[in-house]
Amino acid sequence: MLTDPTPPRVIAIANQKGGVGKTTTAINLATALAAGGEDVLLIDLDPQGNASTGLGIPRQERATGSYRLLIEGAPVASTIRASYVPNLHLIPAEPDLAGAEIELVDLARREYRLRDAIVDLRRAARYRFILIDCPPGLGLLTLNSLVAADGVLVPLQCEFFALEGITQLTRTIDAVKQSLNQSLALQGIVLTMHDRRNNLSELVANDARSFFGDTIYQTVIPRNIRVSEAPSHGKPVLLYDFRSPGAQAYIRLAAEFRKREKAIQKVAT
Repeated sequence: MLTDPTPPRVIAIANQKGGVGKTTTAINLATALAAGGEDVLLIDLDPQGNASTGLGIPRQERATGSYRLLIEGAPVASTIRASYVPNLHLIPAEPDLAGAEIELVDLARREYRLRDAIVDLRRAARYRFILIDCPPGLGLLTLNSLVAADGVLVPLQCEFFALEGITQLTRTIDAVKQSLNQSLALQGIVLTMHDRRNNLSELVANDARSFFGDTIYQTVIPRNIRVSEAPSHGKPVLLYDFRSPGAQAYIRLAAEFRKREKAIQKVAT
């Protein structure tokens, strides 16, 4: 007897604070998962469009993407583009996405626009993972991501103010779960921009682990110049410098991510 295909797991990569490695994590985790044989779709929902740039898609080539998907109701298939990374597809962010927060206010089912838009992707089970790169902040674009997602992956920069801000995000996740998306869960927290030479990095990492426990990934993303350089070349760091500490860290993160996802799926079945 044929079994139903497994629907994709939708993971929002979110943090209301900017500059924490959110987009870098989205690009490189997606690339590492795809390199491991998983079919992955990355949705760029950040008006800055950095995930699209980081995968080599210039602004002038983003005619149809997440803005038209959310605001104009474009068919999701018309917004998907193949990237040069095998198994990795992208819904890019058009420049018009900058005005989406305001336009969403007056639209019907404004919190559910993304969830409704990707229904066909869930049914088709074309992808194993759908990752959403959220904008900084907790506005309607991020809310759409949380309502559409099964889990939230939070990049946490190893500095004091970043640790303070994550409390607000976890409260938002709980509020969305109670009122808009009962299946939403905190998938995990990834420590980013970690500098072992800096005592503050170690203190923040220790505090985060003591408070959030196993929610924190064992893999830590180091502060690494190659990770910073890669986007300017339109490449994930795994393609820019595979042997760099940053690239190797994202490979380990992807392995840990898959292991965690398998455990979640096993509990669900």
